[in-house]
Amino acid sequence: MNFGRAPRSRSKRRPRALLPAAVAAAAMLTLTACGGGATSGGGGDTNFVTNTGGVQTVAKADREPVNEIAGETLEGEQLDVADLKGQVVVLNVWGSWCGPCRAEAPYFAKVAKETEAKGQDVAFVGLNARDANKGSAIAFEKDYGVTYPSIYDPAGRLIVNGFPKGSLNPQAIPSTIVLDRDGKIAARSLKALDDKKLREMIDPLIAEK
Repeated sequence: MNFGRAPRSRSKRRPRALLPAAVAAAAMLTLTACGGGATSGGGGDTNFVTNTGGVQTVAKADREPVNEIAGETLEGEQLDVADLKGQVVVLNVWGSWCGPCRAEAPYFAKVAKETEAKGQDVAFVGLNARDANKGSAIAFEKDYGVTYPSIYDPAGRLIVNGFPKGSLNPQAIPSTIVLDRDGKIAARSLKALDDKKLREMIDPLIAEK
C-alpha cells in the first residue's frame, strides 16, 4: 500500500525532508510531508536493523531512553510520556495539513481501539506539528476518529529535542516511534503506515518480557 505521491516518470522519488544536524531549541520545525522514500538511520555508528517494510528496530540491549516529551494536549491537559512507562508507547508525528497523515490516521485510530479493547497495555500519543492553531488539528482528530491524546507542538521543539542524538528519531512527517515498556526507543518508521505495518511494529514489543 503506497500512501505517498506517485513518482514522476524517469526521475527519483523526492526524498522526505530531514531535520538539520543542529537546530536551536526555539527554531521552527522544518520538516515537510508527502515525500517519497524514507531516510535511514539516526546518524553515527548504530545497531539499527531495517526490515523490508522500511521499519527500523533496535535490539533490546542497545535501546536508549527518550528525552523529556511532555506538554499540553490539544484538549488542554498536561501529558508526560515518562508517566506511561510500563506500557508500549506509540508516538506518531503528524499534522492536519499532511496528506500521508490523513491516509494513516484511520489505521492508527483502529489499532489504538483494538489494543485497548484487548487490554494490551499500549498507549498511543500524537505529536502534532506545524499546525498554526489547535482548531485544525482537533477537527482532523474528529474526522478520522482519533481518540487518543496528542501533544500540541507547533514549533516542533519536542520532535527536535525529545530524542537523543544518534537514536531512531523522527526525521519526517509522518514518523512513528515506538517505545518499549521501559520508555526506550525500539522501532521507527518514516512513512505512513496501515494497520498491518503498525501491528508489525508493536506486536513484538507487546510480546516482550
